[in-house]
Amino acid sequence: MSAAARVLETVPAVLSDHAMPQRRPFYDAANSCWLIKVMPGEYSIAGRRNEVLVTVLGSCVSACIRDRDTGIGGMNHFMLPQSATGNWSGDQQSARFGNYAMEKLINELMKAGCRREALEAKVFGGANVIQSSQLVGTANAEFVLHYLEQEGIACAAQDLGGTQPRRIHYSPEDGKVVRRLLSNADSSAVQRLENTYATRIAAPARGGDIELFA
Repeated sequence: MSAAARVLETVPAVLSDHAMPQRRPFYDAANSCWLIKVMPGEYSIAGRRNEVLVTVLGSCVSACIRDRDTGIGGMNHFMLPQSATGNWSGDQQSARFGNYAMEKLINELMKAGCRREALEAKVFGGANVIQSSQLVGTANAEFVLHYLEQEGIACAAQDLGGTQPRRIHYSPEDGKVVRRLLSNADSSAVQRLENTYATRIAAPARGGDIELFA
């Protein structure tokens, strides 16, 4: 975190669902905006007009979705396309799965006053940051594009695939996204972040966050 960014008290969550995190806003004085972190297995809707949603992605994917007319929008951060059974309804931390994370974010945006026909999406992530026979990043990227096509939601921008992790800043108010590619040296750290959160999602206890938002 920069010296100009000041950590503030937690603002009450906009959503009551278990996948909605405790909001962790901090003020970025340099850019005069509030930053809200969206961790793996979470989603969030901007609660103020000058809020920016921020996340770090390796093999995970984030969909940034907003209503073009109202400027209401949110971001999710999912780790796998769907559960092994394809059924997420009984999973208490189901936002790690794309099919749940996408549906929940869209439904909550509709509750917040968005019109489905005015929704636009921008999608990021899906890198294969480590060499493996299981290309999780590719599967996540293919899933999110297929989901948007099936749901008839316009994909206004995409930056998917490759081998480098990404840091994303998303402003729902105007739809602006700042994407920064992280170095290959950061890949192992991002992989640890994703693995750590995968472990925490599967367990009831939660510890401190790994800080990759500096």
